[in-house]
Amino acid sequence: MPFQPEYSAVRRPVYAQRGMVATSQPLAAQVGLGILQAGGNAVDAAIATAAALTVLEPTSNGIGGDLFALVWSGGELYGLNASGAAPAALSLDSLPGGAMPRHGWTPVTVPGAVRGWADLHMRFGRLPFADVLAPAIGYARGGAPLSPVLAANWARATRIYRALGLPFFGEWFRTFAPDGFAPAPGALWRSEAHARTLEQIAATGGGSFYEGELAAQIGAHSQATGGFLRASDLAAHRSEWVTPIHVRYGDHLVHEIPPNGQGIAALIALQVLDGLELPDHRDDPDGLHLGIEAMKRGFHDAHTFVGDPRHTPVNVEHLLSDANTQAHRAYLSGAAHDPATHAPSAGGTVYLAAADGEGNMVSLIQSNYMGFGSGIVVPGTGIALHNRGHNFSLQADHPNALMPGKRPYHTIIPGFLTRADGTPVGPFGVMGGFMQPQGHVQVILNTLRYGLDPQQALDAPRWQWLSGRAVELEPAFGAGVARALAARGHEVRVQLDSGSFGRGQMIRRNPGTGVLEGGTESRADGHIAVW
Repeated sequence: MPFQPEYSAVRRPVYAQRGMVATSQPLAAQVGLGILQAGGNAVDAAIATAAALTVLEPTSNGIGGDLFALVWSGGELYGLNASGAAPAALSLDSLPGGAMPRHGWTPVTVPGAVRGWADLHMRFGRLPFADVLAPAIGYARGGAPLSPVLAANWARATRIYRALGLPFFGEWFRTFAPDGFAPAPGALWRSEAHARTLEQIAATGGGSFYEGELAAQIGAHSQATGGFLRASDLAAHRSEWVTPIHVRYGDHLVHEIPPNGQGIAALIALQVLDGLELPDHRDDPDGLHLGIEAMKRGFHDAHTFVGDPRHTPVNVEHLLSDANTQAHRAYLSGAAHDPATHAPSAGGTVYLAAADGEGNMVSLIQSNYMGFGSGIVVPGTGIALHNRGHNFSLQADHPNALMPGKRPYHTIIPGFLTRADGTPVGPFGVMGGFMQPQGHVQVILNTLRYGLDPQQALDAPRWQWLSGRAVELEPAFGAGVARALAARGHEVRVQLDSGSFGRGQMIRRNPGTGVLEGGTESRADGHIAVW
């Protein structure tokens, strides 16, 4: 009998048949539902939700970020890599001081989210693109109240930016912290500039952002303020349709986007764990120890080999091979080990899952990275640019080394689950920088090994490997688990801030009835809108 933890009674999954949209912000989920009810499909709903999130949760994503998506349609799973590359003028030699800063123009790569929306719509959309973006435009112009977790993150970013006092933050404050605005639950925020930008994107199918007026504004601001990004970099950008990669866990297949994303880290860890005899109790320290150790092996390979495969080939077949899996299992013992890879860092991302009554399902994730991103906002546009280039390696011989026109190692990863026979189960994801593959592994184990429903699988307490033997635990594990892991050599810290453990959503479809079952993150302002 599957273990049923005490936290299973906190929240229950939501059920529907005609449509479901789950994300971290209630109003954005409702936007997606409205598109479904207006005759749109799951892809239309996902794009509308994603665009709305740039207005309704700008602490984690924006028009100037990147996007990845997995789409189930017509009996097939499609992958879209809508991440951008380093500007042509940015190289290791051009780095100021030889370092990659967190803020400012230097870590700004070409934003891919807008083209991702357009490409998804062109291939799968049903409603006019302008109709799909209309709700986001309405919220930008008319204003929207801040939800509690959003308000806390917004206030934290405001404090940090004020303390840093960097000169290029001026437009950020004019846009996101104008006079009289204090980020608090229920506070209204609006941005006419954001609305006008979304209107241009809607009217041009995203073209203005890459080859039109918006591209010219972005390029001109960069050139005038010492940035590397140019309008020509935007014009050269294209999304890439990719074949998803997968591994088997039990009688299911877990699917991820291939590199330059880090989804392969989760797949390596799951493949290491598949076939091992895990305890029957989900919170058993023996099982938690094995999960942590397997995750270290996944990160070891991701940090060693993953980069932009257009520049340096990534041997995915070998990394997911039985031989590599067995080699990793040899590192697993009763004691914690140090995988000798760099420590993860924080991120800022939104995830959404959408499904309609016709069988279409979408797993979509987009991000500005590290909260609001670079801190650069293009004047008069509301476009907050991401700092995704911060993930580049500065070692010239590394597969992820900074190079002009190269995409960095990417943290954001949408997930999708099918049965081994190819029958779709549904989308899932856990946002949060390098916590994401760790969240994927834990949610999949909770679901497939321990039989938890989507809400239980998301609500269950999580661990997070940091670096070396350092691990953080959520308090709900209890002191006994912490002591048991410490006895195995883990350097354990109980983390009271649940925000660092990721925020996720999951939708499953019953293959017999078509009924949708969804869960959403209790660590965020999560919401599931259903029909």
